[in-house]
Amino acid sequence: MAPHQVSTTDYHTAGEPFRIVPEPPVAIEGTTVAERRMFALNNPEVDNLRKLLCCEPRGHADMYGGFVTQPDDEVAHFGVLFWHKDGFSTACGHGSIALAAWAVQTGRVARDPTGVTTVVIDVPSGRVTLRVRSDGERITGVDFLNVPSYRLAERVTVATSRGDVVVDIGYGGAIYAQLNVAGLGLAITPAHYTDLIALGREVKWALNDTEHARHPVDDRLSGIYGTILYADLGCDENGNPHQRNVTVFADGQVDRSPCGSGTCARVASLAAAGRLTPEQTLVHDSIVGTRFHARIAGQLMSDGYPAVVPQVAGTAYRTGEHRFELDPADGLGTGFVLR
Repeated sequence: MAPHQVSTTDYHTAGEPFRIVPEPPVAIEGTTVAERRMFALNNPEVDNLRKLLCCEPRGHADMYGGFVTQPDDEVAHFGVLFWHKDGFSTACGHGSIALAAWAVQTGRVARDPTGVTTVVIDVPSGRVTLRVRSDGERITGVDFLNVPSYRLAERVTVATSRGDVVVDIGYGGAIYAQLNVAGLGLAITPAHYTDLIALGREVKWALNDTEHARHPVDDRLSGIYGTILYADLGCDENGNPHQRNVTVFADGQVDRSPCGSGTCARVASLAAAGRLTPEQTLVHDSIVGTRFHARIAGQLMSDGYPAVVPQVAGTAYRTGEHRFELDPADGLGTGFVLR
């Protein structure tokens, strides 16, 4: 059974929920966050806590959150295990933005009087450095520097119910297939929500166990985490590339934000294709019309690939504080998911 009571603080980043558990009431073992993720994947007690907070009736099929943990070392302020309806993910940009805002608002990280506070978080894929911008007590924006990101493969053909499609595959802390929906009779709008989910799942599972989905040095990061379906909107008035996307991740879960780690994968793929330079900014919109801005903050070799260090900017807002309970007599236990 999961613990009978657990307290959370909830945020949303560009419309995507993030449920923060500052003090998980279960032991999560491991010397690094990456090791703790592997522990959580195989520990029923930790997984029951995830289910309790993510599944209906306390959550929903598109819920997302994280357990705050110790960092890998004293350089970072804390660590986090990200979770969703199907398990524990390796990266989460929107969650990192929410955590940084929470850390400053709660005083866990002291607010810098200059108005720019640095928050360092260890996540399963590495270390993420965030800058929280404030005007007095009000947070006006958060940006993060992600782990090195790179294109793993380009123009991979995948057979789907809509015919053959061509995808690029990129790594941004998690591995994403990326598909332009032009010519498929789809638009990145809520009206096409169900069809976008179906196609995203098809592409993910067609590629998940192939060589294209293997991380080059750490197999714990292997597998297609999500499919980014996007529409190219040309350039904005300043000549910056402008795209609208929906990321279908895990098994049919939909990111309401433009997807933080997915945006990093897009930055890597666009840079590799020569469509995004360090002087430009990617304007990245979500299916609900919210927006991230992303740029190339650095270039290097990583894991044998030409890589970029993406910087992604957005903001997060607190939506509530909760104390969830589980009645031992409740036959539904930790809940259910109807998808």
